[in-house]
Amino acid sequence: MLAAIGLDEHAERVYTHLVAHGPASRAELAARCGPVPTGSLELLQACGLVAPGADLRYTAAPPAVALEALLTGRRHALREAELTASTLTEAYRSATSRAGRADRDLVEVVAGRAAISHRVTQLQAGAEHELLALVTGRHQVVAADETGAESAAVERGVTYRVVLERRALDEPGAAQPLFEAMDRQQHIRVVEQVPTKLIVADRSLALVPLTDSTADPVALVVRAPALVTVFTVLFEQTWEWAHPLGRTGPATVAVGPVPAGEPDETDRRILALLLSGATDPAVAKQLSLGLRTVQRRISRLMSLARADTRIQLGWQAHRRGWVD
Repeated sequence: MLAAIGLDEHAERVYTHLVAHGPASRAELAARCGPVPTGSLELLQACGLVAPGADLRYTAAPPAVALEALLTGRRHALREAELTASTLTEAYRSATSRAGRADRDLVEVVAGRAAISHRVTQLQAGAEHELLALVTGRHQVVAADETGAESAAVERGVTYRVVLERRALDEPGAAQPLFEAMDRQQHIRVVEQVPTKLIVADRSLALVPLTDSTADPVALVVRAPALVTVFTVLFEQTWEWAHPLGRTGPATVAVGPVPAGEPDETDRRILALLLSGATDPAVAKQLSLGLRTVQRRISRLMSLARADTRIQLGWQAHRRGWVD
């Protein structure tokens, strides 16, 4: 928990013990909380967290004083880094504008596996709230979480939503990365075909490929708000059509729940009456069915048609040939 102020786990364990149990020698610390690696006590001394006594026993400095001093220093360093980053950003924009390349702030062409991999890592490292991704069944330029940026983003609270092309499940070794992603509480759905590979970070930055080549890939990093909105809408529409991915055992994944079957004759009569303008009670009366039975069948039909409204259900019923 104290790694953010420069302590490793051994130093933190030693300091915690001294705070909780009082002064101790190196031998006593080793007996009580395990071996003390060379340098741990020296690191704590350098940070002002412990002090050696004349009896060769180490005493912990009060946390309220010692830790607050370290935290204040870290806050100041972070603030200085933010100011430097802001200054460098302005300098970069000025330089590109002078060179007649200000449009790079909106759309940037990135070529090569290494460069694209670096941009993917940057997108994940910079995400604060949400990351959306469409994944095809073809070989990926960047392997799943090979840099650790994905795990770090999830730990920061970034929500991941991913839509997989169904054939991605047939790729050799596909199951294990999916299990790991689900264990990180990522939301994954599956659809027959995704329109393109895509990553959108915080609905403000997108990465989309320009070519399908795995040997010499080229991609666009898009910052233009209008284009990012288009890609976000594309993802959301694909997400709505996709089905949740889950697991049925320790080594198998399952796509579902997916409604199965076709409308029966009663369903078709219900659809015909609804399209003629009949209300649910009128449909129930005409077909001698209970009102709840009619509503349950309509709900199932909407699930089969993947319709959110009855207007969509009517359009899908006509398109699928369920009614004349």
